[in-house]
Amino acid sequence: MSSMPVELLYLFVLLITIIVVFVFYKRPIYEGMFIGFVLMVLILGKEDKFFEYLIKPSTNTLFYAILAFLSLAFIFSKTSAINYVLDFIIAIVGRFRGGAGWVSLIASTFLASMSGSGPGNVAASGVFTIPTMIRTGFPREAAATIEMAASSLGPMIPPSGTILLAFGVLDSLFPGKYQLSAFWMAAWGIGIWFIIQRSLTLYGFIRTYDVQPMYEEEIPSIKDTVRKGWKALVIPIMIILPMLLDFLFSDNFFTARLGEDGAKALSSCVILFTPGISAIYTLIISRDEIEGGLSFSTLFKMFKEGVSAVVPVAATVYFAYCLSEVFNDVNMGATLGEYISSFNMSRLQLAIFFPLFTCFLGMFIPGSSQVAIFGVAIVSGFVAVGVNPLLAAAILPAITGAVEGMTPPLALSMYTAMGIAQSGMKETSRAALLWVFFHLITSILILVGVLPVLFV
Repeated sequence: MSSMPVELLYLFVLLITIIVVFVFYKRPIYEGMFIGFVLMVLILGKEDKFFEYLIKPSTNTLFYAILAFLSLAFIFSKTSAINYVLDFIIAIVGRFRGGAGWVSLIASTFLASMSGSGPGNVAASGVFTIPTMIRTGFPREAAATIEMAASSLGPMIPPSGTILLAFGVLDSLFPGKYQLSAFWMAAWGIGIWFIIQRSLTLYGFIRTYDVQPMYEEEIPSIKDTVRKGWKALVIPIMIILPMLLDFLFSDNFFTARLGEDGAKALSSCVILFTPGISAIYTLIISRDEIEGGLSFSTLFKMFKEGVSAVVPVAATVYFAYCLSEVFNDVNMGATLGEYISSFNMSRLQLAIFFPLFTCFLGMFIPGSSQVAIFGVAIVSGFVAVGVNPLLAAAILPAITGAVEGMTPPLALSMYTAMGIAQSGMKETSRAALLWVFFHLITSILILVGVLPVLFV
């Protein structure tokens, strides 16, 4: 085993800096990221490149894609489209035993993937799903953690911004080798297993507590729901279909006609234009239900309100990219990858170590920050033991952002859900740890290859 590299010490200094700023001084995470970025530049003696590192992310297509999807999520939450989608889900699964739980799982998973925010989605949809679950027989702590677990899937399922951040890690290690559409589909392949895991755990809750279906008067007609809200139901298709087509036809169709550079340019256009077109479509179909219509003043007011929701997350991602530029310049990922390899850990050992490590980090810092700080080292470590690079990067959001909201003391998704459910701290924490345990087991089984991942 080689001696500990100084780069690892730099990471610990960065981690401690962010924890102090975020946890002890209670400042926004983006301030901690920026302070950490400045500190790394100074420690590494790269002051002459400070502005280069600071400006470089503004040329990154992925950053603008993240910003576009964040804006789409905000628009979606402020229009009636979200209600039509929710009504459709209730109409489909509300009549089954534990129907309110299934509504929470399906609706919150979809909506959180749009926003990429577990706690934010708990606050938005939990005010409906949690009381409904309690009324139909779920204990308060169970209702709280079901919503928590469903919303926590958001950061790891496209089009979440954390997915794009993880792709940035992969692209920095293997420039130009993997297309975003392939990564997107790999993330969905991983997400399917976690949805299955959530479904099996939810079924266990339903059987244990003998939960009943939703009340008949609360379940809308499927026919009426589709008739009234079919325009809103097109939105998920508008988001998923372009990336699916790019993935399926990129090599044989687009590359053959446009050339390799043309196909890559088309992929960039798809990821940038999809959220913009979807946002415009959402506004148009909701125009009659928006107070003031689509007037300039109404849109200005809406986007002004959206600044406070979008900018903090965008700033966090931006400074994460700044940190990535610094780390890439000093070849930190390769160095740390070699150090991890020196321990001669097997694939199984690393598959256990990294999820536990990021689970611990999730008690203090958000998943996006974890990806920025440790993403390159984690992916390099997995690749060194034979894990497919696409899989190693695509599972990053699952072992960082998806766990962060469920592990105390940070556990923002759990606390938000607990507040709505009015459940006790001890009971809710115990139930939350059950969800965390099964999540970690699923992560390990995926990493060692027991659970095969589609599209990888």
